[in-house]
Amino acid sequence: MSDSPLPPGSRIAIAGASGLIGSALARSLASDGHEVVRLVRRAPRAKDEVQWDPEAQRIDAAGLIGCAAVVNLAGAGVASRRWTEAYKRKIRDSRVLGTATLAEAVASLDEPPRVFVNGSAIGFYGDTGERAVDESAPPGDGFLPSLCVEWEEATGAAQEAGIRTAFARTGLVVARKGGAWGKLFPLFKAGVGGRMGDGRQYWSFVSLHDEVAAIRHIIDTETLSGPVNVTAPDPLTNREITEAMGRVLNRPTLFTTPAPLLRLALGDMAGDILGSQRVLPTRLVESGFTFAFPSIEGALRAALG
Repeated sequence: MSDSPLPPGSRIAIAGASGLIGSALARSLASDGHEVVRLVRRAPRAKDEVQWDPEAQRIDAAGLIGCAAVVNLAGAGVASRRWTEAYKRKIRDSRVLGTATLAEAVASLDEPPRVFVNGSAIGFYGDTGERAVDESAPPGDGFLPSLCVEWEEATGAAQEAGIRTAFARTGLVVARKGGAWGKLFPLFKAGVGGRMGDGRQYWSFVSLHDEVAAIRHIIDTETLSGPVNVTAPDPLTNREITEAMGRVLNRPTLFTTPAPLLRLALGDMAGDILGSQRVLPTRLVESGFTFAFPSIEGALRAALG
């Protein structure tokens, strides 16, 4: 139920188009007849590519001319490796500097895009325990909340230029390859999966299908700007998700990973896995969005489809 969907043939730029979400979004848009422009860090090899260097804050802004929407999903993988101080800086710079570069580029255009959708994460809220939060909640404490605050603030140039700007605060994306579940599925299929820590921490998940549909809904819905949580409407605990994984894959889930072992193996990143985030998609639901896979079992089966 969108205000004014983009007409077929609209030009849409995506930064991070080779990633899990970006590649799925690009396929979805192209299948509906839209022209997808991919931002790449190397020399362009095709007419649908535009070169940029987010850390150096360089971009060929001319390549964005005529875009009805710009979607920024670029950034170094948060769970790709252990969080050393150097890698934390890379995570931050790839997002904050890249976002500022894109925001300034779209603001400089004579005819800017009608919407700028910037990636963000439910890490904004920090550890919420058993307390449910929505977009009205303040940021939490720690590395990820402070990163998300800077990441969203880096869109300032686009907002000042009057471009509708939304922050897609994404949860844990359920997909067969990539993201958290790309690591979980092989373990559970092998019968060595299980709960993490005491299993009472809430995980706010979303199917890859609904993630893409939500971003497209944000693009099309004129009333959506600012933070928009992209999570399924019923967050579950790690223990409940572990049980669902066992049912869907028909495997035992007897193994547990003690919290001290996770902290030893992952360092600071363990706090994100052991922390609890019970996040609700209030603004998405109120704007008329319908989830295709609201339950964890549906999301898991869709990923394995």
